[in-house]
Amino acid sequence: MLVNAKEMLTKAKEGHYAVGQFNINNLEWTKAILLTAQELNSPVILGVSEGAGKYMTGFDTVAAMVRAMDKSLGITVPVALHLDHGTYEGCYKCVKAGFTSIMFDGSHYPIDENVQKTTELVHVANALGLSIEAEVGSIGGEEDGVIGMGECADPNECKMIADLGVTMLAAGIGNIHGKYPANWPGLSFETLAAVSEKVGNMPLVLHGGTGIPEDMIKKAISLGVSKINVNTECQLTFAAATRKYIEAGKDLEGKGFDPRKLLAPGVEAIKETVREKIALFGSANKA
Repeated sequence: MLVNAKEMLTKAKEGHYAVGQFNINNLEWTKAILLTAQELNSPVILGVSEGAGKYMTGFDTVAAMVRAMDKSLGITVPVALHLDHGTYEGCYKCVKAGFTSIMFDGSHYPIDENVQKTTELVHVANALGLSIEAEVGSIGGEEDGVIGMGECADPNECKMIADLGVTMLAAGIGNIHGKYPANWPGLSFETLAAVSEKVGNMPLVLHGGTGIPEDMIKKAISLGVSKINVNTECQLTFAAATRKYIEAGKDLEGKGFDPRKLLAPGVEAIKETVREKIALFGSANKA
């Protein structure tokens, strides 16, 4: 059931759990995530980066695939189709394509320009019944060619953006895209607590959910995080399961080369990862 993310995140904030955003990269990813969310009766957010959207031949294709699959699979749990780390132009493309939620990442702009562009997109989203995420501070690492140094957000700037009427706010608190290095100092809970105090009931978003220890995830949720993004971990488990299948020579047995068989172990690995995250985030049976 395709919806915007507002109601599911409001419930998560009130219920002290988080909804997982699992990024999709192809049909197998999408099907695995939808079926697992349905199995666990959990709301879910399908994240699409601009790079993944381009890979899947455009946002129109992505939206059409998700809507058709949601219907064909008989999905009844709430599902939001969300642009991840969107540019200003990308947000308008996703609005036109029929996404139910968008993220405008204006964190690399001066705060005044971030406010200006976010304000405009909030008006667009509100007029169309879409949810909208904004960002303050930097998420470390690289995604779609955008490199962040992981600077923590300024709580006062977070309040400025939150007061514009966004649905959810991503605040940099030392989190990183991709794998976390061995010398990573951890999340800045001091920053998170200060941001949470400034923005009140605004659902907060934790990007870079792969590799953060479980105790940190739970503490972040207790401090107001209501949406947690996972992408790299699904990629890693998919790759590992596929590698194991091929190294065992399964692709050489019978019709093991058939992509439906070749990709099946990876799909099951994604499902298991999503199950683990939904259990950790606490969103099972919250649809």
